[in-house]
Amino acid sequence: MNTPATNTIPATNTNPSLHPSSRIGGHLVADALAVQGVDTIFGVPGESYLPVLDGLYRHPDIRFVICRQEGGAAFMADAYAKLTGKPGVLMVTRGPGATNASIGIHTAHQDSSPMVVLVGQVGNDMMDREAFQEIDYRRMFGPMVKWVAQVDQVQRIPEYFAHAFQLASSGRK
Repeated sequence: MNTPATNTIPATNTNPSLHPSSRIGGHLVADALAVQGVDTIFGVPGESYLPVLDGLYRHPDIRFVICRQEGGAAFMADAYAKLTGKPGVLMVTRGPGATNASIGIHTAHQDSSPMVVLVGQVGNDMMDREAFQEIDYRRMFGPMVKWVAQVDQVQRIPEYFAHAFQLASSGRK
């Protein structure tokens, strides 16, 4: 007699995009980047945005260019924008990653290159406690970019990305 094993789990579709409640913020970020037509991202992998890198795994059409240093990644994103006319996308980790990238971000702004920068951050439960590599991005980047925002609610990720890409593509402020 052929009977299934008692510990067999019925086959189900495990594609996270079909189960929105099971998706994490990093997957939503990757999806939002895909919706905006992003095909290339420059950055140095960092633990503060590992869920985004995990989400990008589901988007083989988006290439993540791994760089050795965040400043170089920022200049690459700036060059990409100048060569393609599309916003260069940069991902850096919090604290030193963001500060290392700042000269390239400032250069892109001065040259009116469209750029969208994603910076990792400490968890909300650690904010304003001088957590490891915590930095106030609004104060740091505010004078040199068009818009600085922090997403505190995952359901707003598509809204924030749509706004960021619209601003980046709208010319110099």
